This record gives sequence, structure tokens and C-alpha cells, in this order.
Amino acid sequence: MAHDVQVQENSVLNAGADPSGVVAMIQHQAGPLPQIELAYEDEIQTLWVTIRPEPKPVFTLTLLDSLVKVQMAIAALWGAPQQYHAAPVRFLAFRGEGPFFTLGGDLDFYLDCLAKNDHAALAEYARLSAEGAIWNSNGVGGLVVTLATVHAKAIGGGIDAARSCNLMVAEAGASFVYPEIKFNHFPITAVAILSRRMGADAAQELLLSGEELSADAFMSVGGLEAVVPTGTGEDWIRQYCRQAKANHAARVALFSAFNRRAGDLRQELKHLGEDWATCMLRLTPAEISKLQRIASAQERMLSRAYQPRAAA
Repeated sequence: MAHDVQVQENSVLNAGADPSGVVAMIQHQAGPLPQIELAYEDEIQTLWVTIRPEPKPVFTLTLLDSLVKVQMAIAALWGAPQQYHAAPVRFLAFRGEGPFFTLGGDLDFYLDCLAKNDHAALAEYARLSAEGAIWNSNGVGGLVVTLATVHAKAIGGGIDAARSCNLMVAEAGASFVYPEIKFNHFPITAVAILSRRMGADAAQELLLSGEELSADAFMSVGGLEAVVPTGTGEDWIRQYCRQAKANHAARVALFSAFNRRAGDLRQELKHLGEDWATCMLRLTPAEISKLQRIASAQERMLSRAYQPRAAA
């Protein structure tokens, strides 16, 4: 809770440093936005969304809700056709921080839902995951170019939130793995999102293998637009935005056209979300125990990763 308050205070500070008040307008439209921080760069007309999930670097229900609220706020504020030329946000860029980009889905939330046999909560988690991916894929209704930079290890379904963007880059030290198959499950949006990028066969092989790929290997199978040196992911996005401003309308239209050509993503993700919730509730006691062990292993991994940072 204290962290959420701090994030909101940071966002207010960003709004104060933003002469055009873009962050303040989005916050006013969206309401509280815990577990993310917003910043606006006027020179490149870019809204940055920094993900700061708590208590772990996973895609919590709260984080998913905040991300969707930002997307919906942009659409509500500037989505009307006659508002295009006045819209201050041309690019929507996502980034993370810390030793991990994401550890994937919220295993503690899953386990709590399984203990309660709470299908409704799992279905809501799936719905928000899908909704965020849909907004990213369609450029917030054909209004912006969506981009993401991954700076470190990315695990499981958390990858798809970034990969659903029009463009995604990774720094050289990043890595990507979908381990869900190891506990008899699958990530909610991965089939639809990855298939649109690398083809169904490559996506299936990746999801069934559970193997970790380097940034270069992930790019070689079609998962990325670029691999950049460590520490330069945000610079790559800034450079892209500077160059793309001149033909922004054409780029947005092309991304939207290719997104439509790939099929009805909303309908596909609706079915995937239903299948995911059903599959989750079919986990056996042995598989749930394995999920609990994975959650405990996450805690140990985080403790090791953050201990040197705390000492520093």
C-alpha cells in the first residue's frame, strides 16, 4: 500500500514537470493507477508507462487493471477522429526496471483462486490480460504506435503484454522463457500474440519446449524487432519516435491494417481466456503443489537478486 501511494505521488510529480499536463489529464480520466508510473516526453510525444508491480515483479491483477485504465483513458481523451491532430500522445511506450522485467503471471493469486475454487476471479484476470493485449495490438483504437523495451529476464505470460505492442525490442542481456508447460498449463494470450509474430509452428514449439532463449535467439524466431546494447532500449524507442513522427498517421494505419488482417483477436482471446481458467481449475493436487514450489522458488530467486542491491 505504501508503495502504491509512492507511485501515485511520483506520477503527480511527473505531471507537475509536464507543461502540457498530459499525465494529469490521463490520471484524472483513469483514476488511481497503482503499480505503474507515468511520464510524458513532449519532444517525441511519447507517454512512458513504467511497470512497478508489488510485492513481486509479476503481472498482478492490480497492474493489469492500471494498464488497461491508461489505454482506455487515452482513447476516451483523444480517440475521436476529429481529435487526431490535437492529440498529444503519438506513442505509448512500456518499460520495466530492476533485475527482472517480469516473472510472468501472479502465481500467488492463482493459488489463492485455486484454494477457493474461484473461477470468476481467474476469468477476470484472463479478461484484463486479453483487454490490455487487444488495446496494444490495435494501437489504442488506431491512435498511437505502441512500443515496449525489455531490459532483463522475462518469464511466461508477462512477455505477451510487451509483445502485443506494435514494436518490441530487448536489450542484449534479456532472456525469454515460457515455463507454463512444466506445470501442465499455458499462458493466456501467448498463442494468439506469438502466432501473429513468428507463425503458429514456431510459437507452438516455443510454448511446448519451456526452454529459455537469449534475446538474439528470441529475435531469430521472430519475437523481436531489434536487440540493442544493454542500457539502450529506451534510447532505441526515443530514436524511433523522432523518426516516425513525420509519417505517424501512415504507420498507425498500417499497424492497424496488419492487425485486422491477422484475424479477430478479441474473439480469439475470449476463447483462450475461457480455456485458461478451465485448465487452471483442472490442475491436480500434485500440480498445485508444484506451482507452490515454483512460487517459493521465485521468493528465493528474488531474495538473491535484491540482496546485492540492498547492500549497495
